Amino acid sequence: MAQPDELAENQPVDGAVDQAEAVDGAVEAEAVDEAELSSAVTALTDEGVEQKERRRLLGRLVHLEIRERGVKDLFRPTKAITWITDSVTRVAPHIPVRDLDTLIAHHAGLEGDALAERLIRNAARVTAGIGAAGGGVAAVEWAVTPSLLSAPVLLAAETVAVVAVEMKLIGELHAVYGSPVEGTGTQRAAALIQAWAERRGVNPMRIGGSVAAAMGTALRKELRDRLLQRFGRNLSTLGPFLTGAAIGGFLNRRATMALGTEIRKDLQADRKIIEG
Repeated sequence: MAQPDELAENQPVDGAVDQAEAVDGAVEAEAVDEAELSSAVTALTDEGVEQKERRRLLGRLVHLEIRERGVKDLFRPTKAITWITDSVTRVAPHIPVRDLDTLIAHHAGLEGDALAERLIRNAARVTAGIGAAGGGVAAVEWAVTPSLLSAPVLLAAETVAVVAVEMKLIGELHAVYGSPVEGTGTQRAAALIQAWAERRGVNPMRIGGSVAAAMGTALRKELRDRLLQRFGRNLSTLGPFLTGAAIGGFLNRRATMALGTEIRKDLQADRKIIEG
């Protein structure tokens, strides 16, 4: 039988083991959440996703956000923007950006400006579909009062998905104009985040390091400001019945078209400088 002194000696060890196991469990749970988040958002960027599946995936994002932040934070705009910002930076390294050969093959041999136009149009359709899906879910929420609690978190989930589509578009437009975003997954992610926040083409001199390293105070503030604008605009998707779906889809489409056009002009200008 163990003596009292031996038991006393074992208690700190057992406590340390329990603490280590708790930390390991938390890390593992966080990794699972990030994998689920990235998987759902990546699927939402696919041009071929049906609307029913979009609604399901948005619902999945809502569930993940509630699980991560809790219901009490749903009506706190600052908390919502923090979750959106964190989610965008976590998802960015996993966004599937196609190379030029793949893009040409997927779009019947289109190249140059014609291919760029098609990519912008398709991305706008995807974000419009996400807005319509979000509005459709919100229409159900207006009819079922208790589920109104998830309305703000629905907007946060929609915002993350739309930004992911637009960052994918930015990366693919770079491939079209002969300046693919190079580097590791995290390096490309940092470059795409910066390009999205600044609404300009990627500066190759800035590519390097990690997402965290690139997210300095100024850039993080700019990203948060851009996300806050997008989040506020998406409040319109909470209109009663299906009006929210129509408005949300229209606004997302217009914003994506405008962003794609700005990035395209920037890349065209850079290409002329290089060729000139």
